[in-house]
Amino acid sequence: MSIPIVNHPDYVAQIGDDHRFPIKKFGSLIDLLKEKKIANSDNTYQPKEVSFETLVGVHDKDYIDKINNLSLNKEEIRKLGFPLVKSVRRRSFVATGGTVLAAKLALKHKLACNTAGGSHHAFAKEGNGYCVFNDVAVAAKYLQKKHQLPKILILDLDVHQGDGTAKIFENDENIFTVSVHSKKNYPSKKQVSNIDIELEDNMEDEDYLIIVQNLLEKLNQKKFNFVFYVAGVDIHKDDRLGKLKVSEDGIKKREELVIRNFFNKNIPLCGVLGGGYNHDFNQLVKLHSILHETCKKVIDS
Repeated sequence: MSIPIVNHPDYVAQIGDDHRFPIKKFGSLIDLLKEKKIANSDNTYQPKEVSFETLVGVHDKDYIDKINNLSLNKEEIRKLGFPLVKSVRRRSFVATGGTVLAAKLALKHKLACNTAGGSHHAFAKEGNGYCVFNDVAVAAKYLQKKHQLPKILILDLDVHQGDGTAKIFENDENIFTVSVHSKKNYPSKKQVSNIDIELEDNMEDEDYLIIVQNLLEKLNQKKFNFVFYVAGVDIHKDDRLGKLKVSEDGIKKREELVIRNFFNKNIPLCGVLGGGYNHDFNQLVKLHSILHETCKKVIDS
C-alpha cells in the first residue's frame, strides 16, 4: 500500500525571494517525493480550501474574516511574519484543508501525510510566527466533531513549543497535547501543554532519542484513537532557528521510533511538516522528506 500524500501547488505563496521563511520548500518537497517514487498520481491528493464551518471550530470568526478580507492591522501582520497578500490567504486556507484531508485519509489508511502543516503558533484569535491558522488544531476538532473520536494525541516534536495548540486545548480533556522543544527558543512566553519537555541547547542525537523513547513509553500507557505528529526538522544541527545539534541520522531514527510505535498499535497517524530553516535549501527539503519516506518504509515492512 502507498502512503497517502496531500499536496497543493498553492502551498507556495508569493512572499518574495528574500523572505527568511523558505516557502519554496513546499514545492521542492513534492518534486523530491516524486523523484524518490514516494509520491505519484495514484497516492497524491489535492485539498480544497478549509470550510468556514470547520475553521470556526477553533478560530474566532472576526479573525477568520480579517484573514479572508486581508484586513489585519500592521501589528497583527508583524506578529504573523508574512505579508498579508492574496497568495498567503489562499495558502492558509488550502494548507489547513490539506491537514484536514490528510487526517481523513489517515483514518482510512492508518497513515497519511500533508506536505505542509504544523502551524502551531496560531492561536484562536491571532496568528504568530509564520502561522496563520492552526491546521492541526482545526483538523483535531474536525475529527472530534465528525467522527466522535474520544481521545486524540497531538505530538509536537518541532524545536519550538506548540504554544497556540496548547492554549487552544487547555480546557479540552479529550485532546492531549505534547510538546518537546528547546527551552531557550521562541516563543519567549510558553503555554502549558499536557506534557512539556524542555531541551537544553546543543543537545545531540543520543540524549534526544532517549527522551523521545521514554516519552513514547509514557504515552503508550494511555489510550489514544488518533495521533497528529508535528515532525519539525528544526532540531537539526544546521538549522538557522534551532539550538540543538541533532543529525540527519538522528531525525531518521526519531521518525522511525514515532511512526512505527503508533503503527504497530494500530493507531491512525497524520504527519505534518512543522518547521525547518536550514541554510542549505536542498538539505532542508531532504530532511522534510524523511517523514514521508519513513511512513512508506513502515507501511512496506
